[in-house]
Amino acid sequence: MKKILISLTAFLLCIGLVKASPIDMEYNDGIYHFVLSGDKIKKQMKFISSPNLITNKEAHTKSGSLLTINTGFFDPNNQKTISYIVNDSQTVEDPIFNENMMANPVLRQNMNKILNRTEFRVLDCDSKLKYEIAQHNSKVDFLCSIVTSAQGGPQLLPNLRLEEEFFIVKDSEGNVIRESASVLHKTARTLIGIKNLPNQKQETHIFIVTNEHPMDIIEARDLCKQYELDTAMAFDGGSSTSLNYKKINVVSTQKSGDTGRALKSFMIIQPK
Repeated sequence: MKKILISLTAFLLCIGLVKASPIDMEYNDGIYHFVLSGDKIKKQMKFISSPNLITNKEAHTKSGSLLTINTGFFDPNNQKTISYIVNDSQTVEDPIFNENMMANPVLRQNMNKILNRTEFRVLDCDSKLKYEIAQHNSKVDFLCSIVTSAQGGPQLLPNLRLEEEFFIVKDSEGNVIRESASVLHKTARTLIGIKNLPNQKQETHIFIVTNEHPMDIIEARDLCKQYELDTAMAFDGGSSTSLNYKKINVVSTQKSGDTGRALKSFMIIQPK
């Protein structure tokens, strides 16, 4: 009887350890859903960029990451960023140095909207880390500083910011006359959001929406609502949507056997 009790206790402890894992994943109907929980994983999260475009799998392997997803927008023609990236408290990618953006008259007229698109941040607030989703120009709270961040967009929750972030343009009658990032069309999506829990705890939720279940941005917003996230945003999607976790390698390019689109920036989870 004593041996049985010891075995049962060990089994229950193992279950507890599995439940306490900081990275939890489920897959359903073409959607990968990750939940990152606990304070320790905030120290492991990092946003990185590459001087030359590389695949998500290459970034995953080179960094030794536990989990890697694609993040910011970029220009494949000159391999320069369209999104701000901060790493180790330093801005490592700044879109104002992308000459293609600055030379485009339409983009230049809407530069304030583009540069202020939504970003995901890890903040150091008096030696305590916390997550935040906010517009790039929004100031952080007193005693807080940005440790690492990646810009994308649009913001999904609490409010959908399509026009404010120059993802759609409407004419005087309310008709959409310009669309960016296929926001109104069904495609693969990379989404990230925050759920605030009691006692100032937080979870980060990541959705990799594959070509098996493509979504427009309204459906993406509703998916985040379904999981009762407080704030949420999109990263680059479509053919950029990528995931590497354990033996899972997701790419959203259509060609069979493709290794995935070459990308500019990534979110990685470093080993402890």
